[in-house]
Amino acid sequence: MASRYDHPGEQAAQDPIRLLAIRDTPLSLDEVFAAVGDDAAGGTALFVGTVRNHDGGADVDTLGYSCHPTAEAEMRRIAEKVTAEFPVRALAAVHRVGDLAVGDLAVVVAVSCPHRGEAFEACRKLIDDLKHEVPIWKHQKFSDGTEEWVGAC
Repeated sequence: MASRYDHPGEQAAQDPIRLLAIRDTPLSLDEVFAAVGDDAAGGTALFVGTVRNHDGGADVDTLGYSCHPTAEAEMRRIAEKVTAEFPVRALAAVHRVGDLAVGDLAVVVAVSCPHRGEAFEACRKLIDDLKHEVPIWKHQKFSDGTEEWVGAC
């Protein structure tokens, strides 16, 4: 008797990486969510990172993101690692560069998998690894006139 995990829909898709990009234009939740749609996915997890109005006890006015030319290739490497570790049906990740205001979307990632637990775990792994490994830097400007650079995401 076959187990329920023998069905093709329970495994990773052949080409699950649907959208990877670094953009200097506003990000779209709808675009990322649509990119991970898959009839075999029972769970989709989406993470949205926004510019907050404070950091380390100081008020943030604006910030800017910049990246190394290899940033998209690093995003792909991380996406491939996540899709190898989890039964990902579809994956998408976009990150913004340029000047952003408080409330703007900085990063949007989404993963769909056969089950919700896998989707949550894969999405968390994706955003955590992107944050720690992709060469994207944040330049924060504070209300008191000071500023700082923060490494990878």
